[in-house]
Amino acid sequence: MTSTLAAKADAAREALSDRDGVVVAFSGGVDSAVVAALAHDALGDDAVACTARSETLPEAELDDARRVAEEIGVRHEIVEFSELDNPEFVENDGERCYHCRTMRLGRMYDVARELGYGTVCDGTNASDPGEGHRPGLRAVDELEVFSPLLAHDIAKDEVRELAAEYDLSVADKPSMACLSSRIPTGLEVTEERLTRVEKAERLLRTWGFSQFRVRDHDGLARIEVASDELPAALDFDFVRAAREHLSDLGFDHVTLDLHGYQTGSVSPDDD
Repeated sequence: MTSTLAAKADAAREALSDRDGVVVAFSGGVDSAVVAALAHDALGDDAVACTARSETLPEAELDDARRVAEEIGVRHEIVEFSELDNPEFVENDGERCYHCRTMRLGRMYDVARELGYGTVCDGTNASDPGEGHRPGLRAVDELEVFSPLLAHDIAKDEVRELAAEYDLSVADKPSMACLSSRIPTGLEVTEERLTRVEKAERLLRTWGFSQFRVRDHDGLARIEVASDELPAALDFDFVRAAREHLSDLGFDHVTLDLHGYQTGSVSPDDD
């Protein structure tokens, strides 16, 4: 680790240590994992990683969050809520991520108040503001969430370097947006669509794919995988398994996108 990054990490720990306690919005991804690790260094038991469980969070991601919290040694709390209770979220316009982030961070503040803490942290890093349409960042700003990675100019590649220093298993984990990002803007987010996308992506995970999405175009499943994994997706055994499995889930058509995985392919704030 470079001396510059070490200094940034030390500054982030120092800023966190000035708080009476923090709740980290914790998905188990690399960004929130590094924030949780820094907070745990700074505050010990007064740092709490909190995961919001809802229909948009794949069960596999919740399992990962539990495991990563154990790796860090940080206290881990799970709260439940439903984005589907919010008609604006269900409508799925260009502000979907704003509504989602507002609700999730609101639950984090509920936990913080119960613990007597005044600070909620998230994993926004210094690379995020420059990545196009990101309405969720507006919610972070409006709710006055503390983003130590952003505040101390720690970019995405540096986040991964810190995760490796902490020996976290998610150091190289690809980004994973919530399941609603698989549904094109303008098409309602429903529990049925979220469930079949989650089950469809479970198949790809089982087959060993690492960077992928199954987009739900109102009954048409569009499978995206990273360009270097396209040959595996063209394997006849996988093609047959995907066709049969996704048809059983209720998809009318199953397709493979030859452009491969790409962010923003169905929504401006999509991953």
